[in-house]
Amino acid sequence: MKVVHLCLGSFFPDNYSYQENMLPKFHKQQGHDVEVIASLVTFDKNGKAVLMDKASSYINEHGIPVTRLSYKPGKLNKRFRFFVGFEEALEKAAPDVLFIHGCQFCDIRIVVKYVKKHPDVKVFVDNHADFSNSATNWLSKNVLHKMVWRSCAHKIEPYTTKFYGVLPARVDFLKNVYGLPAEKCELLVMGADDEAVQAAAAPEVRKAIREKYGIGEEDFLIMTGGKIDAWKPQTLLLMEAVQRISNPAVKLLVFGSVTPELKDKLEALADGEKVKYIGWIQAKDSYQYFAAADLVVFPGRHSVFWEQVAAQGIPMLCKEWAGTKHVDIGGNVRFLTQESAEEIQREICRLLDNPEEYGQMRRVAMENGMKTFSYKDIARRAIEG
Repeated sequence: MKVVHLCLGSFFPDNYSYQENMLPKFHKQQGHDVEVIASLVTFDKNGKAVLMDKASSYINEHGIPVTRLSYKPGKLNKRFRFFVGFEEALEKAAPDVLFIHGCQFCDIRIVVKYVKKHPDVKVFVDNHADFSNSATNWLSKNVLHKMVWRSCAHKIEPYTTKFYGVLPARVDFLKNVYGLPAEKCELLVMGADDEAVQAAAAPEVRKAIREKYGIGEEDFLIMTGGKIDAWKPQTLLLMEAVQRISNPAVKLLVFGSVTPELKDKLEALADGEKVKYIGWIQAKDSYQYFAAADLVVFPGRHSVFWEQVAAQGIPMLCKEWAGTKHVDIGGNVRFLTQESAEEIQREICRLLDNPEEYGQMRRVAMENGMKTFSYKDIARRAIEG
């Protein structure tokens, strides 16, 4: 079966482990003929979204053909996502199944034309937008999403088997903002690369990371990772909280890019002993780093690392966000509600003082993590509907 992934309303960064990368990877492993048609949006080595120089075709790191399409000339064509050569690329790909990563592109009209011509093609659409990352001002909410992207969603709706939100909040966005039929909208969680989880679980991985940063096996290692910017400044609160904990065995390792306006404060909180900031690491290496941790803390808004860490079987403290509690798979997570260093400190100390509670969190995480967040299983379910 030919499965074509369209990443025209979303990014497609090579050599990353986002959902856009993992579903094609595992569809190929499951025996399907797989191809990706994508925009020019990718990520640089620091995880920042950038545009590739020009259209191209190549084989990616998973042996999958990728066709990159350039935007049609003109600022509005880029904003509303009209592409050069899309109709020809789709005809050439000849899919049996179309998995559309984000319906927010006006050239979805070409998809509609194609599936009208080829009615046996099955269509699935996912959504990565919610009110934490989209529709954050009047124009975006009432014009871009409630008019333009809503129209795109409704054009493809009659031909779509399922619309997937990758968070509960994003299922609600499909129903409430785009007005799509509730019976067609389901949760399809993001997850973790099964192979990377298994490789990182080797005891020598944990030992090597800890030795690299002078962290003993008896130390209680807390870790966090991701961008540190105006959207996620709460990492600094975590650093303050750990600095306040008198127990010398408690250590914190922080990785991720930091914006210039927060860099001085971050460096002041990273003393190199109790709190270490190690800069940006490659996404593929994050599995090994998280595997070395006893506790992972995400004090800011949701990121794909939440599901990854849940899959790796590591207890977490996470910021409470509406529509993101699906990472709690029976008690592996405690949620932070106050956005303060005091609360983070209190929750960490509670686990240190109650090893039986921490042990139960770890057991739940280990038993249920991969059952829920395996990309191998998610990829299979994604095209079953």
